[in-house]
Amino acid sequence: MKIDIRLILLILLLCPLSVLADTSDDEYKLVWSEEFNGDAVDTTIWNFENGYKRNHEWQYYQQENARVADGMLTITARRESGRGKIECTSASINTAGNKEFLYGRFVVRARIPYARGAWPAIWTLGSKWAWPSCGEIDMMEFYHKDGVPCILANVACGTDRPYAARWNSVAKPYDHFLQKDKYWSDKFHIWRMDWDKNSIRLYLDDELLNEVFLKDTRNGKLGDGQNPFNTPQYILLNLAVGGDNGGEVDMDALPMKYDVDYVRIYQK
Repeated sequence: MKIDIRLILLILLLCPLSVLADTSDDEYKLVWSEEFNGDAVDTTIWNFENGYKRNHEWQYYQQENARVADGMLTITARRESGRGKIECTSASINTAGNKEFLYGRFVVRARIPYARGAWPAIWTLGSKWAWPSCGEIDMMEFYHKDGVPCILANVACGTDRPYAARWNSVAKPYDHFLQKDKYWSDKFHIWRMDWDKNSIRLYLDDELLNEVFLKDTRNGKLGDGQNPFNTPQYILLNLAVGGDNGGEVDMDALPMKYDVDYVRIYQK
């Protein structure tokens, strides 16, 4: 039988393209977005946290510190006086009960504060179990870790003990990004999560920061031995100050501003 070498070469050339096509952007379709084009946070979508919430953080969360204008959400952390024990306020919003998603590509364009004590975050939580068995994905955190400013990408699930998480965390020194662009701090950047039934991949400006396989994220007995990342998650945006991870605060940096241009969710 005569073999057509040209046909074989053509098949070999096309095979990698077909593999790439399986994960191409064309497979993802926009299913929901928040463009912040109004004049206030849409409370039919976003819930506000109020008061002191977690991690011994310094700030008191309140609605007044979140502003929408010029197509952007701005969360401001600022010092307060004459309010008793409340010395600092900020804002935290989430989509719990309103917008929850199972798998997909999550894309957030944001500009973060980088002063000591700032702790901005883009993250998701599930609602089926208590934390950490509900599952937590930190698409972005920034804080000083062991004295070094870092951007973190984390995934956490539950264990057999209450409030004890099993973390898969990557902390990338902030200087890594400044070496690429000395003006990096002044610019907006794209945080992205690609999440499917097999893995969670967390990116910053298309650089892969962390990859976690769902075969390694099964809860302990408090989460019924189930995988929290096979259930929907909701979105949180917040700017914390100080606390367990934020640490010592650069008082001269207040007020701090955290700007979010958009949140977009794509699914296959």
